[in-house]
Amino acid sequence: MQDINNQPLVSVVIATYNMGQYLSQAVDSILAQSWTNIEIIVVDDGSTDNTNSMMQRYENNAKVIYIRNSNQGQPKAKNCGIKNSRGEFIAFCDADDFWEPNKLAVQMPLFANPKVGIVYSEVCNIDENNQRYAKAPNEERREGKITEHMLMQNCVPFGTAVIRKACTEINGIFDEQFRMGIDWDLWLRYSLDWEFAYTPERTYVYRVWSGQMSNNYRGRYDHAIRILTHFIQHYNHQLHPRIINKAFADIYANQALAIKQHEHIFKEPLLGAVKAIMLSPSYLPAWKALIKILVNYV
Repeated sequence: MQDINNQPLVSVVIATYNMGQYLSQAVDSILAQSWTNIEIIVVDDGSTDNTNSMMQRYENNAKVIYIRNSNQGQPKAKNCGIKNSRGEFIAFCDADDFWEPNKLAVQMPLFANPKVGIVYSEVCNIDENNQRYAKAPNEERREGKITEHMLMQNCVPFGTAVIRKACTEINGIFDEQFRMGIDWDLWLRYSLDWEFAYTPERTYVYRVWSGQMSNNYRGRYDHAIRILTHFIQHYNHQLHPRIINKAFADIYANQALAIKQHEHIFKEPLLGAVKAIMLSPSYLPAWKALIKILVNYV
């Protein structure tokens, strides 16, 4: 078992774009950690708001590194942070979210198992009025070797994750061809060689506000299809054809339901559900999606 009691350095990457109103809360929450051996790498992806002036308050803090770049997109900004990290472990915080003070103290001991490459936790939500609330997760949390489960469902709330830097060295960093779902692509690759560990403690506070990228359901599913296709092209020899078909069926079925729910159209969702069934005839959720679409139409 690996000894992590000497508090190895944890590098925390914050990629930000025009989040000056929230950024200091994120940085301060990390500086307030009971785990003291940290560095914070704030990568400003071409912000045009008050981010630069706000970050001046940390210019004399040796734990905070501020990097200003031209706007290149989220994957490049996060990769810039990873490339400039010095820690044996890397963690993430979105600029509009923040950490609970005990986050690293809770999660880091789970790296005592050298097979564990990723440790993640449960989340708490905060709304636009700064009211906190907890809700049951939509995804089933899993531990250990979770590739097959991850193909069906991204069970890791991104901001909660702490990873070994060795993961980035062996399995790569964010794929910059993708603009959405970049964490799912990362976890799929990491799941092939590393175990995941989970704690149900809520160590991360996720801010919910209107206009978030996660509300773009068409873009989300389009990227999911691209990411899954790309992953299978490179690693299909490690995957069973049955689970591959099931994974595609799951995406098409959920995409069909999302389009039906948001756009109230019939033909496109119907074709999506049928496509899911053809890919995996035994996959019950695909049949349920078809029934919902037909019943709602009638």
